[in-house]
This record gives sequence, C-alpha cells and structure tokens, in this order.
Amino acid sequence: MELYKLNNMKLVFASNNKNKIKEIKNQLSENIEILSLEDIGCDVDIPETADTIEGNAILKADYIKKHYGYNCFADDSGLEVDALNGAPGVFSARYAGNEKNDNNNIDKLLEELKDQTNRKANFKTVIALNLNNNQYLFTGTVNGKIITEKRGTYGFGYDPIFIAEGMNKTFAQMSLQEKNKISHRGKAVEQLVDFILKQK
Repeated sequence: MELYKLNNMKLVFASNNKNKIKEIKNQLSENIEILSLEDIGCDVDIPETADTIEGNAILKADYIKKHYGYNCFADDSGLEVDALNGAPGVFSARYAGNEKNDNNNIDKLLEELKDQTNRKANFKTVIALNLNNNQYLFTGTVNGKIITEKRGTYGFGYDPIFIAEGMNKTFAQMSLQEKNKISHRGKAVEQLVDFILKQK
C-alpha cells in the first residue's frame, strides 16, 4: 500500500493504543499529522457502551468532536467467529475481562473452540470520521480462520491465531507492511485516506 500525501492536515485519532497508531501512521505520509488522545490532553477512557462495532467507533469520534472540537476519527474492531455466532465481536478487547489482556483473550477463545471443526472467522474494523461537521463511516473486513496455537510475535490482539484467506502465516508472523496490505484495519484506513484526498 503506497503512502498518501496530505498537505498539512491534522486529525485526532481517538485512541492511545500505540499499536493501532503505529499501523495507521505507517499508511500515511508525514504530511498528515495524527494526534493521539494523549497528545490533546485527553486522559478519559472513553466509554465503549454500544452493542455494535460501528456504534463504538461513532461514540469515540463524537466524544472528541463534542469535548475538544477537533476533526477526528475513531475505530473499533472485532473478531467474529462463525462457530460462536459472531462472538467475541464487539467484546473482542475485553473477551476475558475488563483488563483487556490479549493473552487471556486468546486463551479463552482457543478453549471455546477446542471441540469445533469450523474455525472460520473474520476481522472487522469500522472507522468513524468527523470532518467539518459531517460524519463518514468506512468498513474493512478480512476473512480467515482461527488456528489451534499461537504463532508469531508481531502485531497484537488475536493476530497470533488468525490466518487470512490465501495466506499461510498469521498476522503476528507478518511485518507491519505485509499486514497492512490485507488487514481489516488496513482496508478501512485506505478508504479513509482515499476519501480525505478527494476533499483536498
């Protein structure tokens, strides 16, 4: 995925997740400045109380626009497993508890799937962009499967146990550049950047 040149634009990304921020900055040129919640002095853990991935992205973006006034975007992502009727879905980050521990989440998911032959799953990311008093949504998905053991040390979340369709290694075995070319977040960010370019 190529780098996009956006001249002197500043956007707040409603997150302090350093992994997410790194992934998104990797897809942009240095001509667009991405500010984190920490950068704007927001130390609030913005509530994610919606019952959908789209709803949580909107909640976070609207919070920043309302309280800080910045053009901003927020994302929410989830892993949807066929055999679990779409779970963990909107609860992916806190599947094993509110401490949001990646290893605990993975261990719980593998336990839930230990007797399942259907390992199909998909990752989904929704980005809500608040730009000049309008809101836009961008969705990226990637289909794949859950394997039975962790592989790889890169990435975060469920990356060590997810293999995308047509691939032979997990997201956690890929470089950031490789992952961004096919990942759910990469696809959603690509749509976001394409849209911003058309506004210039």
